[in-house]
Amino acid sequence: MAAPPTPSSPLVASTRRFVAPRLRSLLPAAAVSMSSTSSSSISAPSNGRPVSGGAGEQRPPPSPLLPHASLEVAGARCGLLAGFDSLRRPYRAFPIVASNRHVETIFAAFARSLPAVALRRECLRTPDDGAVALDWVSGDDRALPRDAPVLILLPGLTGGSDDTYVRHMLLRARNKGWRVVVFNSRGCAGSPVTTAKFYSASFTGDLRQVVDHVLGRFPQSNVYAVGWSLGANILVRYLGEETDKCVLSGAVSLCNPFDLVIADEDFHKGFNNVYDRALAKALRNIFKKHALLFEGLEGEYNIPKAANARSVRDFDEGLTRVSFGFKSVDDYYSNSSSSDYIKNVSIPLLCIQADNDPIAPSRGIPREDIKANPNCLLIVTPQGGHLGWVAGEDAPFGCPWTDPIIMEFLEYVHNEKNSSTKGSISYEQQIVTQTSAPDVSVHVQR
Repeated sequence: MAAPPTPSSPLVASTRRFVAPRLRSLLPAAAVSMSSTSSSSISAPSNGRPVSGGAGEQRPPPSPLLPHASLEVAGARCGLLAGFDSLRRPYRAFPIVASNRHVETIFAAFARSLPAVALRRECLRTPDDGAVALDWVSGDDRALPRDAPVLILLPGLTGGSDDTYVRHMLLRARNKGWRVVVFNSRGCAGSPVTTAKFYSASFTGDLRQVVDHVLGRFPQSNVYAVGWSLGANILVRYLGEETDKCVLSGAVSLCNPFDLVIADEDFHKGFNNVYDRALAKALRNIFKKHALLFEGLEGEYNIPKAANARSVRDFDEGLTRVSFGFKSVDDYYSNSSSSDYIKNVSIPLLCIQADNDPIAPSRGIPREDIKANPNCLLIVTPQGGHLGWVAGEDAPFGCPWTDPIIMEFLEYVHNEKNSSTKGSISYEQQIVTQTSAPDVSVHVQR
């Protein structure tokens, strides 16, 4: 249901430093030189459409107005990306690394570079006396204009501002002049846990407060959001719940499990058990740091089951589903899927999925609902694994293939919105966001 964690412990950090140089030395020189310019050795995607032709194959040049045939593109807003150069080029996965979806997923989690970014942490107190942590780029309060667009990043399950995919997106947006903030959910990336409650796939209350807080601080700015995996599920649910009252100007969902029942079915099959155990371990580690808060809980809680969980399902059964009022773990999954909310999304939404994602199955994508919603756009790549997408000019150790696409979409939507609203914000919205801002505390992080 979420990304394999990229922990920030010294052991894993040192492993990343060791693995990346070793992998560089093991990859053939020919493969290293082929990252985005290679065209002759890439196999056809699973949907049967060839990515590139062989040496003797005669194919007409792609239309300059249409996305490349290697990509599945659908949705009423597909026209807005049709002219973008990045989508007119074929999706070419990096050789060897992307030969297997599990290899690509694990490679991206442990070997992708981790950009160094100085962050400033802000902690928000929630109405139930909980807390979440926002990590801003240090110095941006002085370096950027007050009306610079703001991008909120929502990592996957147990993820946070130390994850490589988060850092790469943060850096790209910041280099474009955007103000960026990472929303670390309760217990993630050192975010404080002050109540006997973490977060869930269906809980949008913390995100709603974060969005209001950001708008309160920057009332002249357009605010956008990008979510990965479980963070994407939470984001899309929030958009659907807000409907036409949504104050975000645009959003991007990546590797969204969408249908959590389907995702849970696949999570216990074959090699996927490796991800399940890794995420369960990450959840146990967060729980153990705050175990005292959960002592003495009565009712349907099964604290020993959560504390010793060997699967995400065990943890959700023992703790998560009870905390959020679900009758069973199956009830939790069936009623927490973001696929049910796509039809209510009223702002520009880009969804990017990988056809071979082992954790967010392709068959769970609500394709028909996305096509029926005039605000939505879907891009499905033939390869990519889960949060991998080791392709493009920066492969294999740089940013995912998705990052340039995300920025093209966000900048298009931002320019589109500015041309119609000229950066204005209503007096009523300023009053709402300013009066709803919670108490905050600030400290410098790393």
